[in-house]
Order: sequence, then C-alpha cells, then structure tokens
Amino acid sequence: MNKFRSRLLLGLVSVILSVLFGLGVLLGQLFQKFYADTVHERMEKEAKLLALYIENKSFQSSSFEQKLRAISDMLSARITIVDRDGQLMFDTNNYVSIDEKRHKKLIQTLLKQEDRSVIFEEEQDLYYYAVPFWQRDEQLGHIVLSLPMDAIERVNEQIWILLTFSLSIAFFIILLLGIKITNQYTKPIEAATKVAMELARGNYKARTYESREDETGMLSQSLNILARNLQEMVRMQEMQQDRLRALIENMGSGLILIDQRGYISLMNRAYKEMFHIDPSDYVHRLYYEAFPHKEVIALVEEIFMTEVNVRKQLLLPVGIERKHFEVYGTPIIGTNDEWKGIIVVFHDITELKKLEQMRKDFVANVSHELKTPITSIKGFAETLLDGAMHDAQTLEYFLTIILKESERLQHLIQDLLDLSKIEQQGFTLNISVVDLYDVLKEVIVMLEGKANDKQIALSCTSNAPICYMYGDLHRLKQIFINLINNAIAYTPAGGRVTVSIEKDDKQLHVHVSDTGIGIEQKEIPRIFERFYRVDKARSRNSGGTGLGLAIVKHLVEAHHGTISVKSEVGVGTTFTVHFRVDACLDE
Repeated sequence: MNKFRSRLLLGLVSVILSVLFGLGVLLGQLFQKFYADTVHERMEKEAKLLALYIENKSFQSSSFEQKLRAISDMLSARITIVDRDGQLMFDTNNYVSIDEKRHKKLIQTLLKQEDRSVIFEEEQDLYYYAVPFWQRDEQLGHIVLSLPMDAIERVNEQIWILLTFSLSIAFFIILLLGIKITNQYTKPIEAATKVAMELARGNYKARTYESREDETGMLSQSLNILARNLQEMVRMQEMQQDRLRALIENMGSGLILIDQRGYISLMNRAYKEMFHIDPSDYVHRLYYEAFPHKEVIALVEEIFMTEVNVRKQLLLPVGIERKHFEVYGTPIIGTNDEWKGIIVVFHDITELKKLEQMRKDFVANVSHELKTPITSIKGFAETLLDGAMHDAQTLEYFLTIILKESERLQHLIQDLLDLSKIEQQGFTLNISVVDLYDVLKEVIVMLEGKANDKQIALSCTSNAPICYMYGDLHRLKQIFINLINNAIAYTPAGGRVTVSIEKDDKQLHVHVSDTGIGIEQKEIPRIFERFYRVDKARSRNSGGTGLGLAIVKHLVEAHHGTISVKSEVGVGTTFTVHFRVDACLDE
C-alpha cells in the first residue's frame, strides 16, 4: 500500500508543481508587463512635463542648464535635446554609459520612427524615449530621455524572487495539507486492504480500526463485520469437521468412502485396524483394484447398479483368521439427485458369532454334563426300587455310585456358580498383601496326597524367598489348585509336576509344568473355553467338569495378570501365570 500512497502523493505533487509553475510564469509575465508599462507611462509623462517646462526657455542661460541637470538627477535619467535635424543641442551626459556615436545613432534611429517613440538598446540594456517640444507653436526639436534597464531588471528579479518564495511556501503548505489529507483517507484504505488480503489468505482474525464516521469508516466497519462472520462460519465449519472427523475416526465400525468415479477417497482408523492395511494401498485407487475380497467388490458393484441400500453378512479372511462382518452399503445422493458416491460400513461381528456359538456349545455341554450323572442316579435308583436294595452288597455299591455322581453334579453346579459370579460386573476381590510362595506351598501340601497316589513327583521352587504381591488369597489358591490338579490328572503314573516362581523387577512368573500327555497346537486357543476337554473320556473319568481353566483365566485377569501355555504332545505342558509386582518387600 505504500506504493499506492507514493503514487498518489507523486500525482498530487506533479499537479501542484504544474499549477504553481504555470501560475508563477503567468504572474511573472503579468508583473513584468505591468512594471514595464508603468515605467513607460512614467517616462512619457516625465518627458511631456519636461517639454512643457522648456517651452519659452533660453537654452543658452546657465541657470537653465543647471535646472536640467537637477531634473536629470531627480529622474535618474539622461536628458538629451536635439533640434529638428537631429543635431545635439544639450546633453546632460550622465546615468547612461554609452559611446557618443552610438548614442547619436540611437537618437537618429528613434527620431526616424513614425509609429513609436520608444527604443530599447539590447546590448547595454538602455531605454530611450523621445517627445517633441515647441516654442511659439513651432516644433524646435525633441527631448530624449534615456536610462539604464538595470533598474527594471532588478525589479524583475525581485518579482521572480518574491513569486518563487511565495509559491514555494504555498507549495509546501499545500503539500503538507495534501499529505495530511492523503494519510487521512489512504490509511483506512490501506488498513482495509491489508485486512482484505489477510482474509483472502484465510486469517479471519484480522481486524481494522473503526475511527471514522465517513465512507472509509463504513468500509472498515463492513470489513470487520465480514471478518467476524467469516470467522464464525469457519469456526462452525471446523467444529463440524472436527466432530465428523472424530466420529468417523473413533467409531467402532470400519468405514470406506468411494466417490462417484469409483475411487476410494476416505477410510477410518477402525477399517485399517480391522484389515491391517496401509492407507496408501487403498486411498485414491479404484475400489476393484484395492479390495482383495470379491464379495466386497460385488457388493459395491450392486450398489452402483441398483442405487439402493445393501446389507449383507460376509465371512472374510483377514490374515490367517476368518472373520464375520456385517457390511452395510448405501449410495450418497446429493441435491438435485446428483450422484456423490458410496459409503460402505463394516461391523465386525466375529465376537458375536463366537458368543453365539459358545452359547450353543454351553447349552449343549451343560445339558450333556447334567444328563450323564442324572441318568446314572435315576437308573441306579430305579434298580434299587425294583428289588436290588434288599441285597446289602448291591445296595452299598449302587449307593456309592449314586453318591459319586451326586458329588460330580455338585462340583459341576458349584463351578457354574463360581464362573457366573466371577463373570458378573460387580465381582470384586478381597485384596491384601500375600506371599505367593507361601500360597503355592499350601496348595502343594493339599494336593501332595493325590500326587503320591499316582506316584507323581510334586515339587515347588522359587528364585526369591519372599514374593509379595497384592491379591485375593482364596482366589489365588483356587487358581493354582485348578492348574496343579489338572497337571496331576493329565500326567501318567511315575511322571513329574513342577511349580516354580521367577521374580524380576516388574513381574512374578509362576510356571506349572508337567510331563503329561500334552496338547496339540490347534487345540491350545480353545482350552480356556467352557467344557472344552483335550481328552474328553479321560477328563470325565477323572471327575473334571471342563470349567476349571475358564475359571482360572477369569481369576487371573481379575488380578490384572495374564496366562500363557506352551505344550508338546507326549512331552508335557507348561502353564505360566504372570502377575505384576504391586507390593514387594525384600527383607
């Protein structure tokens, strides 16, 4: 904007200078002509007055000569009197320094002029004026007044100096006023222009001053209102975009946006995490080139062709897994029925499918597990009622079996109740500081008899004498009773079960290892499911309910721990429980 102000000031200065220069030239010429005319009129009047004076005067008297010289001094001019023939009669010979011949020649030239009585001698800047004089109505000659022009030149110089000085002062005054007026009107325009440029760049916080009530003030006020409106609109738009972005990025379902040409323009974080993909492999690519699943491509093509909503359940491979998805696709139709593209939403329902299958398996397993002991109890009870109860030996044998099946049924129901209680949202642990090594030694003592019956070596070791942690004493015992009991149950006679504790700065690791039958790798992910058994016949014969490891997993997670399994068929299995060292007192 300084360039605009400079151009405006330059134009203003040019106009002022042009006007003042023209005015100065005009005034100078007028003053010069006025002064010249004034001098001419003065010379004319003085010459005529002198002509009247010398009428009837005798030129030979000495007093007349003295008076003429006195008059010459008063007029500051040289007085020359010539007769009709141009012969010199009298000359004061002062004030004008010129050669006599040249002087006479100029007088002769002046007298020969019929239309003018004035002549200018340019070489020496002299002024000559002649008037005739009379005596007794007879023209005797001419009176010639001559004076130097330097006086006129001095006056002209003074006039030009005065004009230059006056016009210079006027120029500076006008220039200052022009600068003030220019600044007064250009500064608001410059400020408004800067604000407009900032608004064009996207800076809607820019504002200008509103200090005037004229048109420039209205311009500033209008710009500020525009800036505030734009800022509010942008703020609302950014808020809506942030909300939409947060909604899209944080929604639990995967989302893909395909434009009207079939190019993928947007995908959210959930989709990237679901399918473990790199966005650069999808964004700005055609959908049939990006999607690796033919089912998804077929769904998108169906929406493009029918322009209706499509909803399907698809089983898609993701890495080494196969996951269930409920895919919902809908066309985006803008105003005036303009086709904008397609939105495809992927809901991962794998867990729901698993839960549904687990529910079905749970109902089937519970029914099966309850049916067997109830059938046995019912059968033996009917046999006893049919007459077998009169045989004491048979009665005792049947009642023993009924008691055993009742205990098994009781264990099953108790495990179901424990598992249900543990899975409830309000389940809490009775937390206290416990020594995990002492807990394991107590469990070893409880199960040592069962291990001795099978001739299994049961031992417990630790790399630290004291292993403190925060936990529920009763639930910790339940965890390791189940693990060690399973290890004894699945280890053949003469085997070995080892319990060891490893302590580091952050965790306690409890390893329960056996030399039992082992678990196949494909079955390891399912061993923590309810009623799942590696060796179903042997587990049932051992009195197991199939719920122990499910209970163990939930209790470990309730202690904010983790459990892992390593196994080899025919070699043995190792369950490792990892607890955080929340409280550890090394003494």
